[in-house]
Amino acid sequence: MPELAPDPTTPAAGAGRHYRIRDHYEVGREKVREFARAVQNSHPAHRYEADAGKLGYDGVVAPATFTSVLGGITTQALLDHVLTDYDLSQMLQTDQVFEIHRPIQAGDRLRIDAEIDSIRRVRGNDFIVVKTIIVDEADVVVQIGTTTIVARLGADIDPDLVRLVEGVVMHRRDVGGDPDVLIPLDGEQATKAPALAESRGARPVNTLPGFDDLSVGDELPTATRRVSRGDLVNYAGVSGDTNPIHFSDRAAELAGLPSVVAHGMLTMGLGADYLSAWLGDPTAIESYSVRFSGFVPVPALSPAEVEFSGRIKSLDPERRTATILLSGTCLGKKLFGRAMAQVRLS
Repeated sequence: MPELAPDPTTPAAGAGRHYRIRDHYEVGREKVREFARAVQNSHPAHRYEADAGKLGYDGVVAPATFTSVLGGITTQALLDHVLTDYDLSQMLQTDQVFEIHRPIQAGDRLRIDAEIDSIRRVRGNDFIVVKTIIVDEADVVVQIGTTTIVARLGADIDPDLVRLVEGVVMHRRDVGGDPDVLIPLDGEQATKAPALAESRGARPVNTLPGFDDLSVGDELPTATRRVSRGDLVNYAGVSGDTNPIHFSDRAAELAGLPSVVAHGMLTMGLGADYLSAWLGDPTAIESYSVRFSGFVPVPALSPAEVEFSGRIKSLDPERRTATILLSGTCLGKKLFGRAMAQVRLS
């Protein structure tokens, strides 16, 4: 997506402001397991303590995209109480970045800080960048998620779509509906940044490919993941992303889609499993970013197939890390405008 000159009427309200979700998030063992199942992340460290222990962790390890659940809580709270001029049905996620300073594991007690990083108006749309900072009990940042969403402005909302959404969307009695869910952070609170988790180099990884075995330009083997309508419904419940275009044919039709489509974050989660399967160690992923450019249509009576591939873009011999360019396609169409991961290798 090329850089566009911002409209001079770009809204300033909300941009640069910091918030904190009032309650902490406690990572449960079964939540990690059910999320791993929902995104088809199959490494045994996501399910069994013994396998997580082999990687140096006390509890089962959360998949790389697990904090999308916390990001969803944060974004919904901001839409409910700060970004109230926007309608969720007119919003589209375009980019997602995960910076993983250490993997999250069952038993973690986490704080969620949020920042509206920027709001830019471009050609009648608002590009909103929300940063979610995940902090542990020691006041150390363990992960940072950055989400870019585009809000269409001035578009008439189909009343049929409004009625349909009211009729089929899951009733919300969660944190987002609480008027006191967000605590504004001002002055010193907003500028005082917690420390980052110590260097990932301090914890060994156990990857199948070794750093010395790889060269720039090497291709990762292609692999296919399958997604059914049942997978979409399951992911909607586990993640909290209940947009009806992912399970209602009528909602998808009214939104101009050819059929029900998979969640972008589900597709990204499948990509994380592709990467973890090649690595053999899901904790070796240090960052993972995607710019979405397509979607996965899921037929009613058969699963959709997503094909993943990858290539080594660069290698850092000092840190023994690799930057990997990822590709995902469905029915021959590209799903990502850009997808990249940085991984550490044995």
